[in-house]
Amino acid sequence: LFLGESIPVTKTPLPLVESPMPWKTHSMEDYRRHVLFCGTEVIQVKPTGRGPARAVVLQTGFNTAKGDLVRSILYPKPVNFKLYRDAFKFIVGLSVIGMFGLIYTVCVFVSHKKPVADVVAMALLLLTVAVPPAIPAALTTGTVYAQRRLKKNKIFCISPQRINICGQINLVCFDKTGTLTEDGLDLWGVIPSEGSRFQKIHKFPSSTPLPWGPVCGAMASCHSLVVLDKKIQGDPLDLKMFDGTHWEVEDSSTAQDGAGALDTCIVRPGPKASDAPVEGIAILHQFPFSSGLQRMSVVSQKIGEEQYDLYMKGAPEIVSSFCRQDTVPADFLKELKTYTSQGFRVIALAHKVLNLGKDVDVSNLNREEAESGLEFLGLLVMENRLKQETKPVLRELAAAHIRNVMVTGDNLQTAVTVARNAGMIHTGSKVILIEANEPEGSAPASIAWQLAEDRKENTAVLCEVCANTEEKITLEGETCNYHFAMNGKSYQVIIKHFYSLLPKILVNATVFARMSPGQKSSLIEEFQKLDYYVGMCGDGANDCGALKMAHAGISLSEQEASVASPFTSQIPNIQCVPELIREGRAALVASFAVVKYLTLYGLIQFVGTALLFWQLQIFGIHQYLIQDVIITLLVCLTMSLTEAYPKLAPYRPPGQLTSPPLLLSITLNVCFTIIMQTCGFLLVKQQPWYVVLAGQRYGSPGNQTVSPTSPGENSTSSGAQSTVLSYEDTTLWPLSSINCIIVAFVFSKGKPFRKPIYTNYLFSVLLALQLAICLFLFFADIDAVYSGMQFLYTPMIWRVYVLLMLLVTFCVSFFTEDIILQNKHLWLLIKSCFRYQSNSQYRKWQRILKRDPNWPPVNAEDFA
Repeated sequence: LFLGESIPVTKTPLPLVESPMPWKTHSMEDYRRHVLFCGTEVIQVKPTGRGPARAVVLQTGFNTAKGDLVRSILYPKPVNFKLYRDAFKFIVGLSVIGMFGLIYTVCVFVSHKKPVADVVAMALLLLTVAVPPAIPAALTTGTVYAQRRLKKNKIFCISPQRINICGQINLVCFDKTGTLTEDGLDLWGVIPSEGSRFQKIHKFPSSTPLPWGPVCGAMASCHSLVVLDKKIQGDPLDLKMFDGTHWEVEDSSTAQDGAGALDTCIVRPGPKASDAPVEGIAILHQFPFSSGLQRMSVVSQKIGEEQYDLYMKGAPEIVSSFCRQDTVPADFLKELKTYTSQGFRVIALAHKVLNLGKDVDVSNLNREEAESGLEFLGLLVMENRLKQETKPVLRELAAAHIRNVMVTGDNLQTAVTVARNAGMIHTGSKVILIEANEPEGSAPASIAWQLAEDRKENTAVLCEVCANTEEKITLEGETCNYHFAMNGKSYQVIIKHFYSLLPKILVNATVFARMSPGQKSSLIEEFQKLDYYVGMCGDGANDCGALKMAHAGISLSEQEASVASPFTSQIPNIQCVPELIREGRAALVASFAVVKYLTLYGLIQFVGTALLFWQLQIFGIHQYLIQDVIITLLVCLTMSLTEAYPKLAPYRPPGQLTSPPLLLSITLNVCFTIIMQTCGFLLVKQQPWYVVLAGQRYGSPGNQTVSPTSPGENSTSSGAQSTVLSYEDTTLWPLSSINCIIVAFVFSKGKPFRKPIYTNYLFSVLLALQLAICLFLFFADIDAVYSGMQFLYTPMIWRVYVLLMLLVTFCVSFFTEDIILQNKHLWLLIKSCFRYQSNSQYRKWQRILKRDPNWPPVNAEDFA
């Protein structure tokens, strides 16, 4: 069960044939039927011949399929995301600013002949103020809260650093069966054939049971179902087909005969089944299903009768080739195309009476002889329904300019039809089928481009749905009215012989069918080479490699193999994809906001401290403590609590800390704080009540007596007081502290990636409390407060001026951030004025192909 099968799979011994070909080549793609993989759970064993079973060990350890999975978990592909590299560049840039501060401090303090210890201490203080040590931690706060919110939505993450990457996803690959469509197939109807003509269709579910006849016999017996723990298990297709007959399976029993063990499975009509002239049917032998042969057969016998029957089911074209042509309806191909073009899966049924003697060992029957001259019974039509959530989710992603691609193991025709029904391929868009072939003899490798016939049987509802969304859903920068579709074989040939064409194809390819697990991983890697940020959503272990390779792999299965996926959703539908992208964007924006805030906080303190150093002063311990703990620490812990905005924006947030809007935001806000603090520093000196205190640059001890000092001044040493106490310090502290609160508010941007700031109740209340505390400390006029904070009394009018400076700074900062820097339309206008074009590889190819009059090729063939 290791390879992701959710049902028991029958493993059979190697065929006893004399062939010079290697066993893998002889068995074609069905070689796995003869291999027990490491991690396989053996449920049931049946003897099939004489003597003990023998096996050859092919691979051990990390070379096994399970070992390869374990290795991918132990040594995952490194997450190469620019955010973390940019964070390092950011810290280096701030360190350079800190070094200038260090040189400035040394110059100022040495010129005043201060002790070396003081010079070193103050120089290191200004160096470290400019570089907040919490920046690396700040990048994880948004991720931690996003992970918690994802867990509430039943999405679990084992690689939290990938959450930020989810905010940059612009292409999502989906598996089909179990992801976009329901897990199994539903029985839609049976079209019996009599006298080489198709009869009236019997639809399911129906109020009347399927009448007894060869078709009912085939559906009741031509399967590989087993009873385990009193429950019927096996292929979902077989289960649905058998359920349609309302027959029942008895537990397997073993009957002995002269030839040895003969395994039988007995099926009998159930209470709801139609009346049948038979007590039951014993299934004596199976010719198992093979994807190479595309058919399976059983040898059965009605209980109480001597006649043996052979029933076959499989791909219609294959089954009809084993039937007598006089039994196959003339309109067989037309009828078949009618259903396959609508996305139905069609299976053909056939029957033959075997002329065998009594007590014959049916297990020794020759398959080729038995499966010949059959009578065509009819067509079984199965429906693979889209999940209810599929269409709305794909529509939401397309509206957000996120590309949707289908990567499936199913056949190409079905995949294209499902893509149309799901809205991946819109009404009016053309589908170009690509078929590439390996070189044969002297003929080189070839690639053919064929226009698929647009389905005319679109229902009115489908047309209406697509028409409503067609206008809104256009990929950014693209006018894509064609889609490429291909199978895994063609993909492999293109990789090998037409690699130069691959980027051109991938830019507009939407459907990849019959893809093996290795090909899925390769496709993800090729998309990444085009600078796409790729998400992968799948439900089986067949998608395991692709889930691991993608920037964000989301598994909809909780099977053992899903541990390789960074994300696992307990709710098995694709609603988790937009949810994850929303949370990724919110986490990314929150991380950037906290980094911006910490940078500004460091530079605000840096400017204030540098100004005070000019007169050999410094902020007091309590003043630093309030800025560091009461303001900054609480802001960092709560700023990222804002939840993701419910609607996906049609563009992504900046993915780099060094992006122009972000750097401009920091630069402008630093300029605002320099202007404000410098104005405050210089204007206070111009006030008529201003007095230079002892210990300041040109102060003298006598000046201390004329200043309105705090009552606690006389009880402390004048040396300690003089490094802090001054009107400049009393003015700069509220300017710098409340400026920190201002930038925290301004950087807590809501739409389009996060909800508005007022929805983050804790953060909003804390900001209000912090502002209230700062204003209280500044306006208190309480001796104990001023003494503890080392403030000087200033006239009320001056405090009002300080508040006005802060208000002007807030208005300018908010306007700049919200109206200019976050204005997407303005940036697009600037880009168009400067003729800026994206450097992403896929964008370059889109521009090249748009100018190419010969692309896309239609109904053409090229050679390597």
